Amino acid sequence: MSLIHVRIDDRLIHGQVAMIWTHSLGATRIMVVDDEASRSDLIKMSLKLATPNGISLSVLTVQKAAERIKQGVYEGQRVLLIIKTPGKLIELIQQGVSITEANLGNLSSKPTELELSERLSLSSKDVTDCKVLMSKGILLTKRLLPTDENQAIAL
Repeated sequence: MSLIHVRIDDRLIHGQVAMIWTHSLGATRIMVVDDEASRSDLIKMSLKLATPNGISLSVLTVQKAAERIKQGVYEGQRVLLIIKTPGKLIELIQQGVSITEANLGNLSSKPTELELSERLSLSSKDVTDCKVLMSKGILLTKRLLPTDENQAIAL
């Protein structure tokens, strides 16, 4: 499988992802899975500008990402998949994409039910969706930077 890391991050591509995560993982492609971003030329342009030189970028709907992953379009590449919410990751899995682990990165721009760290807060929907993911055997971890300890989330 070409997916080397799955990150749930409501900011999508930003400095930490673009410079630190991409290089630490040796990623050759960033795949942003976000229906809204895939339909907006402005958002796609912003994401392209945030992508480091030499790294390919795909901005896809959940459905299109699932199709391409299952077809093996990215075989031989090292793909960092970034998705905005745990709920969207559930949708990707329901489309037949196999995911075993996901990193909760930055989730902080919404009303909070559970604060896991300064930059990781879950809404009640996020908590419910994370429990669904965990019930499917997906390991959810908390790690802001690749140099941080990879901590399993327990809800």
